[in-house]
Amino acid sequence: MTTTVQPGLWQHIGNALAWVDAANGRSDHETSMRLLKLVEEAGEVAAAYIGTVGQNPRKGVTHTRQDVADELCDVAITALVALATITGDADTARAALDAHLAKQAPRFAAQPDTQLTLFTTAEPAA
Repeated sequence: MTTTVQPGLWQHIGNALAWVDAANGRSDHETSMRLLKLVEEAGEVAAAYIGTVGQNPRKGVTHTRQDVADELCDVAITALVALATITGDADTARAALDAHLAKQAPRFAAQPDTQLTLFTTAEPAA
């Protein structure tokens, strides 16, 4: 019986960062390439989504929603590796993301007293 090790997200990001650092170093040029890789991955999301709706009549439907989800995962991982590159390491990237999420949290907090009512069942006043 073999055991599969499944590291957590930040362990995976640290491993990916170490792998690309070992292969390519961490020069300004390499940082630029990692940012461009993020743009490339986002383009793959767009291509996959276009393929789910058959937008290209020559190709028809070529992708599934799972393909889009997979590409979105690639974007997230690539973005976190780029963040770790910019901040120095995976631990600092995690702290930066946590701080950013904490700053953004109030924007997304539930605020029932400010919800917009789109539809009503009441009759208009005469």
